[in-house]
Amino acid sequence: MAKELADKAKEAFIDDEFDVAVDLYSKAIDLDPNCADFFADRAQSYFKLLSFTEAVADANKAIELDPSLTKAYLRKGTACMKLEEYLTAKTALEKGASIAPSDSKFKKLIDECDLRITEEEKDLVQPVPSTLPLSSTASSVSELDLTPAPAAPAKPKHEYYQKPEEVVVTVFAKGISKQNVNIDFGEQILSVVIDVPGEEAYYLQPRLFGKIIPDKCKYEVLSTKIEIRLAKADIITWPSLEHGKGPVVLPKPNVSSEVSQRPAYPSSKKVKDWDKLEAEVKKQEKDEKLEGDAALNKFFRDIYSNADEDMRRAMSKSFVESNGTVLSTNWQEVGTKKIESTPPDGMELKKWEI
Repeated sequence: MAKELADKAKEAFIDDEFDVAVDLYSKAIDLDPNCADFFADRAQSYFKLLSFTEAVADANKAIELDPSLTKAYLRKGTACMKLEEYLTAKTALEKGASIAPSDSKFKKLIDECDLRITEEEKDLVQPVPSTLPLSSTASSVSELDLTPAPAAPAKPKHEYYQKPEEVVVTVFAKGISKQNVNIDFGEQILSVVIDVPGEEAYYLQPRLFGKIIPDKCKYEVLSTKIEIRLAKADIITWPSLEHGKGPVVLPKPNVSSEVSQRPAYPSSKKVKDWDKLEAEVKKQEKDEKLEGDAALNKFFRDIYSNADEDMRRAMSKSFVESNGTVLSTNWQEVGTKKIESTPPDGMELKKWEI
């Protein structure tokens, strides 16, 4: 149960929820008060909350439970440095370095402690100047070193930009040697530690917005900046460098790689209803008033088109035998009786087309 709480505390720490991490580690410690790792990890959570005194207390407890736990010495040393207790910090860091001599972080922090201790000693031994006699004032002033002190190096700052496949983080730090730069890559973590001469070490340790591929990440230390290239694990747009500060933005599709499709627009032309059009033509032909031969031809065509088979045979035979002057509609009468058709409007009979 205690280990499960500690695992949840680590997840909360990664999510920058340091208060939650402290609470979960505290519950784990209640269940297992002899676990040095729980105290050392809670010390790191306290450090992130700027509670340096509590961090030192937890680190001391972890060292008491496990004197070989190197991370406990490291966390005690860094917390003591924040409290400006450099001698205590150096002692803890030197002990940790003796256990893990290959860990370069101890040496860098020890060097910084030595620098701070030297500065403090200089401040203590400087005598307070007494009131100078008037006769020696002019000569004393002429002997003063008026050379301006060198300007303090600017505190490093960072910015970033991105491409579809990578994020480029630039840390502006002028005149920093490569030996003073320590950069590590995790699955979703970037750790940048820069030892700035005469200043506090610069830390940039965000949990990144998206996952990266550590093996493909790289950095370069230049004269005025440090350029860090993070290889994205997923091709997405990061709205921020740090996790939890914006929604995921999917990249826009590459239009040039897609097959362009002609958009379908509704046609402005009306589709013709051919059945309706045919009906209208037939109606117009039916209603059309013809004159002369055209009227007679239409008259006989209408009779023929509406007749049955016997009637059509009678009409054809009577028409042929009468040389176009007789048109019978009764098959039984054809050959025995000739029936004259009366043309409309009293017109003379002629040979009509059927």
